[in-house]
Amino acid sequence: MNIPDASGHLDQMLRQTRQHHVQLSAMADVKANILLTLSSLIITFGIGYLSDPVLRWPVLVLILFCLATIVSAAYAVMPKLNFTRQNEPQSGQNILFFGNFMHLSYPDYLEAMEKVMHTPGAAYEAQVREVYELGLFLGHKKYRFIRLAYLFFISGLFLAGIVFVIVEMALLVG
Repeated sequence: MNIPDASGHLDQMLRQTRQHHVQLSAMADVKANILLTLSSLIITFGIGYLSDPVLRWPVLVLILFCLATIVSAAYAVMPKLNFTRQNEPQSGQNILFFGNFMHLSYPDYLEAMEKVMHTPGAAYEAQVREVYELGLFLGHKKYRFIRLAYLFFISGLFLAGIVFVIVEMALLVG
């Protein structure tokens, strides 16, 4: 990366962007936690209504969608780490991310960091790569599955309501 004039505004821009990404990641974690808790409570309280002939089917629909919500929300916050052993950093890896250097020995890590810190361009490139990869992770994993969890949850509420109305109408007619 060619940076002709490294200055404070570049550092501030990278720091601010990284901080925004971290805040977005924390918000996604909170949203996932809310969905996990709410869905777990609905399942816990809903199980008692499965024996009720009127509420059995709506509650079953709600429980199934809450289970799908739990799986999606849990997957959104589940860490993704590569557990394969590496003796040296792979080219193109982000040496600033712990998941990429956790299997390196300290001397190998130190050598990789020295390469990055040797020139301002390499240091900025490592920081830009970190921001980019964090953004990809947020967009492709966290927020994608948080959105899916919300869709499951809202769809479950809606479909459970429709099933309840259908069951009630069937009881009135029959």
